[in-house]
Amino acid sequence: MSRLTRFVWMIPALACTIAATTPFSNPVPLPVDFAPEGIAVGTGSTFYVGSLVDGDIYRGDLRSGDGSRFVNAPPGRQAAGLKVDEARHRLFVAGGATGAAFVYDTRDGSSVATRALGAPGASLINDVVVTRDAAYFTDSFNPVLYRVPLAAGGGIGPSEAIPLSGPAATIVPGAPNLNGIAAPRSGSRSGTTLVVGHTALGALFTVDPDTGVSRPVAVTGGALMPGTNDGPLLHGSTLWVVENFANRILELRMDPSLSSGRIVSVVTDADVAGLFRIPTTVAEHGDQLAVVNGRFDVGLPPPFGTGAPPGTEYDVVLVDKP
Repeated sequence: MSRLTRFVWMIPALACTIAATTPFSNPVPLPVDFAPEGIAVGTGSTFYVGSLVDGDIYRGDLRSGDGSRFVNAPPGRQAAGLKVDEARHRLFVAGGATGAAFVYDTRDGSSVATRALGAPGASLINDVVVTRDAAYFTDSFNPVLYRVPLAAGGGIGPSEAIPLSGPAATIVPGAPNLNGIAAPRSGSRSGTTLVVGHTALGALFTVDPDTGVSRPVAVTGGALMPGTNDGPLLHGSTLWVVENFANRILELRMDPSLSSGRIVSVVTDADVAGLFRIPTTVAEHGDQLAVVNGRFDVGLPPPFGTGAPPGTEYDVVLVDKP
């Protein structure tokens, strides 16, 4: 059976008993020219995607395919990686070349907070992960992570920089360096170890958020492709890694220390009937993965290019877990 989620169509003869049923939509369409990069899943089948062009946030339903713009961001904003913190009703957004982080209320889309992280234009705030007590952001141009403390009641503290040491601090000029970031959701390592992906090196590293010390993650069962490592997702002992220009997703089985991982499966473009169009980030929805297509094949986004041409279509692909 294909990993691609099959369309579910309502049988006319049963319309009298399941008239309210809405078919699955795959791929899930996004607005034309939206230029997405990050995706996050909230309550139920609700998902959020951010725009690199104007920082707007689109909210949709993975089951019906319906959706609309949820946040009309103020001028000058961008939205790269994003994560939902349902316990606090917050959506955390990495602000790309703005050097900032933005936080919105998941109930009404209102702006909750803005935090300056790096220098605008000299930093690229690429991705974010939320733990019990902080949100952590990557910078693709500088050897640093940023921490924004979170209070149990929803308070958001001032940002602080975490200078990195070790291999994750490697900077390749003109290339995206640190990109995706993940963290254990629970257990003894929750909030004490971060996993980051380095695009230019095609490598994974662990980072101690207290010291900034990084160490390599030993990968067996295959290899990551340099220049493609993008948004990751960690759930229990499974780490999903999107490789954008390779049009594939790797499933790694991690050891308890997160110091090593074995590639146990690969979802390729052929497995999803050719629906991958430079996927950039993955989110989890039950037994499925929701993957957003960045369409970097038709134009790299600034500061690496001029972006996609007008009229470019974007979507989210639903993939059954292997």
